[in-house]
Amino acid sequence: MRQHTQRSQISWAFYDWANSAFATTVMAGFFPLFFKQYWSAGTEATVSTFWLGLGNSGASLLILLLAPLLGALADSAGTHKRLLASFALIGVVCTASLFFVAEGDWPWAISIYVIAIIGFSGANVFYDAMLPALTTPADYHRLSALGYSLGYLGGGLLFLVNVTMTLQPGWFGLADTVQAVRVSFLSVALWWAVFTMPLLTGVRELAPTTPHRVGLGDEFRKLRNTLVSIRKQRNLWMFLIAYWLYIDGVATIIRMAVDYGMAIGLPADNLIVALLLVQFIGFPATLVFGRIGQRFGAKRGLWIGLWAYVLATSYAGFMDSSVEFYALAVALGLVQGGVQSLSRSLFGQLIPVGRSGEYFGFLNMLGKAAAVLGPFLVGVVAATTGNSRIGLLSILVLFLLGMWFLRKVDVGPTGAGVSAT
Repeated sequence: MRQHTQRSQISWAFYDWANSAFATTVMAGFFPLFFKQYWSAGTEATVSTFWLGLGNSGASLLILLLAPLLGALADSAGTHKRLLASFALIGVVCTASLFFVAEGDWPWAISIYVIAIIGFSGANVFYDAMLPALTTPADYHRLSALGYSLGYLGGGLLFLVNVTMTLQPGWFGLADTVQAVRVSFLSVALWWAVFTMPLLTGVRELAPTTPHRVGLGDEFRKLRNTLVSIRKQRNLWMFLIAYWLYIDGVATIIRMAVDYGMAIGLPADNLIVALLLVQFIGFPATLVFGRIGQRFGAKRGLWIGLWAYVLATSYAGFMDSSVEFYALAVALGLVQGGVQSLSRSLFGQLIPVGRSGEYFGFLNMLGKAAAVLGPFLVGVVAATTGNSRIGLLSILVLFLLGMWFLRKVDVGPTGAGVSAT
């Protein structure tokens, strides 16, 4: 039984290894770079930043509307794996389709990218919801950190190959850097598809929470009841507000960092190398944060990570060299995975047993709602002021407000929330 449990946990964690290739190579790395230099060549930097921010926000808005309903439906019907596979397939197909988008055809590029993000984010609703069924509350932090750390390692390894392809296309039989980036999109799609298989074959489907089929009206009533339940749990809604705010800053930095670096004149190759640093530093650092969560509590670990984000974002608004960008990449690589994994595991401890899909649907909804605001805020402020630095600094208010609400979450001695009404 123990061997089966460990096998299931590793199979589940490997989905982070699978989909992080999209998060790293596409979202954080090559898409913003290619969008600015190839698909929207000749466009003002602040204008392309605006459209990139709008695309990220549009995709996130759709997931914001769908996530709670999808999570509740998966809980009721016991279809987490099937729905995860369906959304992952959407992401895989769209990622591969980026290979065929021609130079200057930015409307097609941003449209396909939006649908790919919907596939990526939608699959994560069901992936996160499986966590509470795979281990005990005392072990949530460790397993959540294992997933994120494997994501950093797997995403970093493929990204390293993709970066090498762009720097030395001849080694891979490619004509030039443009072809190398386009082939990289295909490699991400293949990687994502292949490494999703361990979860689909090695993790049992969660049992349905209702013995009979339910209609759409039943699901909406269930969601309404969930909202009422959340409202009665002070710790839970305080944490959700905090998460909505601070994860906005995290997601915005991940998606817009390369675009920001290019906007202030840093070389593209240096920006890509900095992203590689984040991935390989993030692998061991996330495991360390899992241990911090187990020993000292998730809230303290989150506090460390969020203060690091405040200081790094403040400094980034004034930097002007690649060396400084490298230093910030190292700093954020040390805490980025920790903030993500401890948020997921702490939330898993706060929610009722048997309704993980429904509640994680709300967590993903708020995370994507934050990503609606963040990239849009950066894009609009940059376009309005004509200054990308001011756009980036606008994120600070989200980190600080999120920390203020997190401070009000009462956490018991074992890390579980103490409900208050």
